[in-house]
Amino acid sequence: MNIDFSADATFSWYVVFLLVSGIAMLVMAAIGGGQSAGERLLNLAFGVGFLGYAVYLGFIFEGGEYFMFFYAFILPVLMLFRFVKAMFGERQSA
Repeated sequence: MNIDFSADATFSWYVVFLLVSGIAMLVMAAIGGGQSAGERLLNLAFGVGFLGYAVYLGFIFEGGEYFMFFYAFILPVLMLFRFVKAMFGERQSA
């Protein structure tokens, strides 16, 4: 396992954030919550991508260079806002 906060905290937190974001996006895709099929598909695709990259970095990666995707910090928050809006926005208008 490559997660070692004492050796490289930035890398370790990035892997943890990718894991949490990927799982959260997969849960949002599974629940649906009033989202369109396209939004659920985006949640699914990015969730699988984030989770897969986190597993790769955490368990397979043997050192060297890795890409830190900055959209990985922004996209889950945006998708969460869209999910909450889709879930609770319909209840208010009904």
